[in-house]
Amino acid sequence: MNTASVAFTTDRTATRALEHEGVQVRWLTCTASLDGDGATRSGAPSATRRTAEVHCDGKTKSGGDIALDGQVTYAVEGRCVRGDMTAKTGGRAVFRATLLGDCTAPATTAPPAGTPGRGNGPTATVTVTVTAYPGK
Repeated sequence: MNTASVAFTTDRTATRALEHEGVQVRWLTCTASLDGDGATRSGAPSATRRTAEVHCDGKTKSGGDIALDGQVTYAVEGRCVRGDMTAKTGGRAVFRATLLGDCTAPATTAPPAGTPGRGNGPTATVTVTVTAYPGK
């Protein structure tokens, strides 16, 4: 589990969850940091379990603030996060969740067509370098 994956996946799945709850998301951005030394002991002496603290800020389409805070204990990149997270907007809790997303969803490199709230904003850029050898 790494902080970039946790932040990206939380952003993606939290946006969908907020919109499912009727919040019109203009934008949402998340950051994550690993706890202390990055591991806490659980179960057998050699077992470790990493926890990431996650914090998201954003705005609704009407200009209201969005905040999501919590801990993530498991993440499948781009698909789901597990932990304990609470989202708030307009001074009220929108949801408290232990799972955001679908951990069994197939891997994808692009958001599903028709994802609400994403508009024509920035997208991920993938660069492929091809080396051509003339005459071969």
